[in-house]
Amino acid sequence: MQERSPDATPCRLDWLARRGARAAPALADRAGTLDHAGLDAAVGALAAHLAERSAPGDRIASWLPKTRLACLLPLACARAGRVHVPINPLLKPGQVGHILADAEAALLISQPARLALLPPGGAMLPEAALAAGHDAALPPSTGDAGALAALLYTSGSTGRPKGVMLSHANLWLGALSVAHYLALAPDDRTLAVLPLSFDAGLNQMLASWAAGAMIAPLDYLVPADVVKAVERHAITVLTGVPPLWIQLAEARWPEATAARLRTIATTGGRLPVAVVRRLRALFPAARLHLMYGLTEAFRATSLDPALVDAHPDAIGTAIPFAEVLVLRPDGREAAPDEPGELVQAGPLVAQGYWRDPARTALRFRPAPAAARAGGVAVWSGDTVVRGADGLLRFVGRDDEMIKVSGNRISPTEIEEAAIASGAAREAVALGVADARLGQAILLLVRGAPDQDPDAADAVLRAFLKAELAGFQQPGTIRWVADFPRNPNGKLDRAAIRAEALR
Repeated sequence: MQERSPDATPCRLDWLARRGARAAPALADRAGTLDHAGLDAAVGALAAHLAERSAPGDRIASWLPKTRLACLLPLACARAGRVHVPINPLLKPGQVGHILADAEAALLISQPARLALLPPGGAMLPEAALAAGHDAALPPSTGDAGALAALLYTSGSTGRPKGVMLSHANLWLGALSVAHYLALAPDDRTLAVLPLSFDAGLNQMLASWAAGAMIAPLDYLVPADVVKAVERHAITVLTGVPPLWIQLAEARWPEATAARLRTIATTGGRLPVAVVRRLRALFPAARLHLMYGLTEAFRATSLDPALVDAHPDAIGTAIPFAEVLVLRPDGREAAPDEPGELVQAGPLVAQGYWRDPARTALRFRPAPAAARAGGVAVWSGDTVVRGADGLLRFVGRDDEMIKVSGNRISPTEIEEAAIASGAAREAVALGVADARLGQAILLLVRGAPDQDPDAADAVLRAFLKAELAGFQQPGTIRWVADFPRNPNGKLDRAAIRAEALR
């Protein structure tokens, strides 16, 4: 039986390798299957290699696909007393160079072909040099769980990427929290499709190990690769971002393969209600968790799967160890159904931005008086409402809200309606300057590749006219073949806007 609530005592991150049954599988990849005893041994050996090549507190960067070494590094760096800096493998050399310089990385671990793309200089090491065992493998670490364990760099869609500082306690408690509310069990098998440099991607791996379960890392090219991997590894748990779930909802799922999944979850943005309905029909036996989180606090909310059918537009309530408030601009708590900014307090809140006190001060501030947790809270920049039912619902990013003739409009509402029409698979609503209205709505939509464009356009326009108020009607609807996406697989709204307004 699942414990009533997870243990709130923080621990050093590398102790996750000691939570699973020793002979139970922990990692399945092209190299074979590693049990939890083997995971612990491999972490200890890799930590010994890192200790020989760096000093305590050094930042160890990795620029790798989901190889076995990439999966071991978060725990190995923690065991060696180093700070892990995972870099998304989709980033370009110039972006990688910025992160290396900003983090003052003492060592970069990558593949020879990738290392050859970077300017000479600095300590670079091919991952093969760390693949062997070590005679003096390090035991589990001791020390302060509040010490820095990782720097996760944001995607940098606006401005230069910034490194979010996460402690051992942040990562440990985040893993236990997610493992608890997803009800992960030792016999679960998680398909790790999200980048390990993305907070949700890292967390899905750590949470699986916290539960004593197994992960199967996957770098996929097309959604069909995900379907095949679910079958190949007998996967039971799958987490994705909304654009991936939209594609997976369109994919062909053999009935037996779909039936294997017992836990599915989405994060990194709101999943359109029409897609929620489709996933519930496609995976009727699976628990669907609608989650919300921000890198600066790892995870924040989740909707109980039992409530998804009745409230598919909600992001739920605070997860274990998180305290979530909805605040007015004056700092007071918003009333039920009143929009406000989501503010999170508690031990999951990160330590700020790496060596960036100015931007840290903008987002990380003393917790408001209404917060029970005290300490530091993070202001998300996201507008939400808490309904009379106690459930939170996402409205939109403050910097993405559209204002037409004085009416404040959530782009999410326009996008949801477009997808609900059945004519659009994905949609992005933007506010563009308009001399008469202040802003007008530009709606970009991606349809099915085989649909009649004129018929689809007519269906979409008729649906929007029937479902949305006059001031919410798009001034322009533009059909696109696809949307730019960031390295984490989410829609890159900055790139979409720049391309649309070019």
